[in-house]
Amino acid sequence: ADFAVQQKVDRVIITDAGQPVATYVFRDDKILRPYFANVHAPGGIQVTRNHPPVPNVDATDHDTMHPGVWLAFGDLSGQDFWRNKARIVHERFVETPAVRDGQVTFTAESSFQAANGGEICKQTSRLTLAARPAGYLLIWEATFRPEQRDMVFGDQEEMGLGVRVATPIAVKQGGTLRDALGRRNEREVWGNSADWCDYSGTIAGRHAGITTMCDPKNSRPSWHHARDYGALVVNPFGQQAFRKGPASKVVVKPGESFRLCYGLLLYAGPPDAAPDV
Repeated sequence: ADFAVQQKVDRVIITDAGQPVATYVFRDDKILRPYFANVHAPGGIQVTRNHPPVPNVDATDHDTMHPGVWLAFGDLSGQDFWRNKARIVHERFVETPAVRDGQVTFTAESSFQAANGGEICKQTSRLTLAARPAGYLLIWEATFRPEQRDMVFGDQEEMGLGVRVATPIAVKQGGTLRDALGRRNEREVWGNSADWCDYSGTIAGRHAGITTMCDPKNSRPSWHHARDYGALVVNPFGQQAFRKGPASKVVVKPGESFRLCYGLLLYAGPPDAAPDV
């Protein structure tokens, strides 16, 4: 890859040999958390929904909740960071966005702020984009540190790493969802855990998609909030929401830290070709 980055006042634009790869937006008046928008596989094939969605081309639901790729939580210490009711504030780049050893890397520090403005925790996100034989590999590693009081991850479907895939590869448009255990589409994948989950279909005559992968060092397996309309959420907190047991409650005390890490393979190959995962 021939990566390049351009940092602006509110976003980081990533390209490969002049073609768009993704835009990391860290300040937005409507979407109150950082996110990646208009994410591409090699060859300039866009694999997330247009942001903002284009009327009469894309479904326009959840336009401020499903911008592309994001990490958020519907219940963190009782606050809703998923539906933009509380705010994840970008504070600084600990490591500035740059190409290092052929990879795009940067580290961002954010503050999770309740609706009343009080801080719940700090988050440090280390983000890496690398070229691999099968496509681009995007890694999002996040560490959470409460400083004043306990932080509590609650139990909802809308918790964790979220993806909204490009309209042509949604199951409702002819695409396919599948997981590491061979389950397919929302009816079989929803609410189940697996090491990886793939959402793919045909775009511009090429088999393209996104494979989400869970770091085995995460504290527990992740369930999949998978929807045929194009949303996929990788969620380690929704035990009761996914009918797998009593309500989950993950408590992190001041002075402790909690880590989550996920990978996304962004790929585009010949028609009917499956990714090598």
